[in-house]
Amino acid sequence: MKTLDKIPTGKIERATQLVKTGIKVGGNYVAYYGEKLVNPNLTKDKLNEDNAEDIYDGLKNLKGSALKVAQMLSMDKSIMPQAYVDKFSLSQFSVPPLSAPLVRKTFKKYLGKYPEEIYDTFTPDAMNAASIGQVHKATKNGKSFAVKIQYPGVAESISSDLALVKPFATRMFNLKGKDSEKYFIEVENKLLEETDYVLELKQSLEVSDWCSKIENLCFPKYYSEYSSEKILTMEWIEGKHLSEFTSQNDDRVKGDKIGQALWDFYMFQMHHLRQVHADPHPGNFLIDKDDNLVAIDFGCIKQVPEEFYVPYFELAKPEVIDNPKIFNEKLFELEILRLDDSKEEIEYFTKIFHDLLSLFTKPFHGDYFDFSDDDFFGKIAEMGEEFSKDTQLRKMNGNRGSKHFLYINRTFFGLYNLLHDLKARIETKTYEKYIP
Repeated sequence: MKTLDKIPTGKIERATQLVKTGIKVGGNYVAYYGEKLVNPNLTKDKLNEDNAEDIYDGLKNLKGSALKVAQMLSMDKSIMPQAYVDKFSLSQFSVPPLSAPLVRKTFKKYLGKYPEEIYDTFTPDAMNAASIGQVHKATKNGKSFAVKIQYPGVAESISSDLALVKPFATRMFNLKGKDSEKYFIEVENKLLEETDYVLELKQSLEVSDWCSKIENLCFPKYYSEYSSEKILTMEWIEGKHLSEFTSQNDDRVKGDKIGQALWDFYMFQMHHLRQVHADPHPGNFLIDKDDNLVAIDFGCIKQVPEEFYVPYFELAKPEVIDNPKIFNEKLFELEILRLDDSKEEIEYFTKIFHDLLSLFTKPFHGDYFDFSDDDFFGKIAEMGEEFSKDTQLRKMNGNRGSKHFLYINRTFFGLYNLLHDLKARIETKTYEKYIP
């Protein structure tokens, strides 16, 4: 794969790249509608493939928050067309890496030495590259390390990237009212946190200590002496990325074992720590030789405040979902319903969220859930398709819900999809044994 000697960091440079991408996508639509006139039965499959290709090609050289958004979208398999899921999922661990000279320059700037002065051996070529950083393999005193290096200029470009995306997102999600800004601030703050490797090192050490008792779950060791704000060094662990494992695995017992560890890991964090690893995509997990789950990235940790946690999980209870009065109260507590809503908006969104939560919270309704259930995921996909075609929804104020929904819902969408890929059959309450 071609390496990069430079990443566009200036606002104008990055905006120009995005505009070029927009022009290509516009051309794809022109070609599609021209061909549609000749062939009325033409589907959007080719259009989706062309658009996904052009958007990904435009974003992969920008890296940073632009590419991170593509990575987040690739997790939502129930709503995104498959062509986008397939292409955007490459952003998890397969994008053009930095060139060797740029890597050496980064080391010199942030650790004061070149990599060959720090380690006994250091691979000049990245082992994998993602949206915010890339990983190299190194050795020292007989130990193997994974060394994550952040791309230059990523943190500095986050605000300008989001400013470019904001007008499109506002129209796409029909956000109205001045308080819609809270969603963009939440995303910006979390992305900035992900570029702080000192914070990630702290979070990695804390979470791996707190979750160390969970069965079939492992963490790498971290080395603060070889880390800085832009470089993070951890133990190298041999294993397959979770997506590689699921594509090859046909042993349901192994899938159940790994899935149970994944479920217990997330439920322990959510219900005991009141914080959660909010980036559950396959590139952040390895499966080692003993079929243990290895969590390897803690850059995105979402704190879950009590005033959000309580009503959020009360809405997972069937007795609350089916009690109109209490259900309505919880929707207001979570800012899904608003005091300035019209009667029509209250009725409309109450019904939508009743249908949505009745389905989406099913894994919490008993002691056991089978995530291989294609019917469950098929219904989620159908509901997403209905929302995308709902003309009434586009007329409503889309500014719905607490800012905390952004990363908590992202966490559960990602978790569900990983468990579905594993075809895992889960005991939903076993995490409780780890809570002191």
